[in-house]
Amino acid sequence: MDYGVSLGMESIDNISKHKVSYYLYIGVKRVFDIICALFGLVLLLPLMLFVKIAYVLSGDFNSIIYKHKRIGKNGKVFYLYKFRSMVKNADEVLKELLKDPKYKKQWDEQQKLDDDPRITKIGKFLRKSSLDETPQFLNILFGDMSLIGPRPLVPGELDAHGGNHQLYESVKPGITSYWAVNGRSDTDYNDRLKLEYFYIRNRSLSLDFKVMLKTISVVIKREGAK
Repeated sequence: MDYGVSLGMESIDNISKHKVSYYLYIGVKRVFDIICALFGLVLLLPLMLFVKIAYVLSGDFNSIIYKHKRIGKNGKVFYLYKFRSMVKNADEVLKELLKDPKYKKQWDEQQKLDDDPRITKIGKFLRKSSLDETPQFLNILFGDMSLIGPRPLVPGELDAHGGNHQLYESVKPGITSYWAVNGRSDTDYNDRLKLEYFYIRNRSLSLDFKVMLKTISVVIKREGAK
């Protein structure tokens, strides 16, 4: 028997099986994403009306949808949609806040602020309930995001924390993530990256299912959201 040929054929067979499993996973995941996104958009319409009325009653007549540049799969830049949870001029207010060493330290370490003064009262509710993320069902339909994947980062954020572009940007970002259901705001940035890397390296339908179930639990219990 020619063991070299035998082992070579076995190796090729394993690679072929792996490719089939991979493309099957990607296909099933995309179909599930689209179904969930369409269902989510049906719920989004009355939610948009509720949020708009709530802001108008508070004296805020600005747009309730906020879009921000994020980095997606293969480094593609796209606009992420969210319900606005901050004051209209949040970027300008942030520049002023970062002049304070206390806020600057928090921002450099976590890319967020504890008890962020820019967040509106309505925004606090939207964030705590995770409802601010629901407009991202549009991003899923556009093909820029998935239901489950590492959370999309702003340009330069990964570099600031010594992250791995090749790994992090090898998959579509998600509305929910392995990090989001394992501590979220209660973890530091290095732990966040480790959790996201774990998902990317081990992603599968079974892991996605576990993340989905835990997401439902986290949202109901309002764990980790700030």
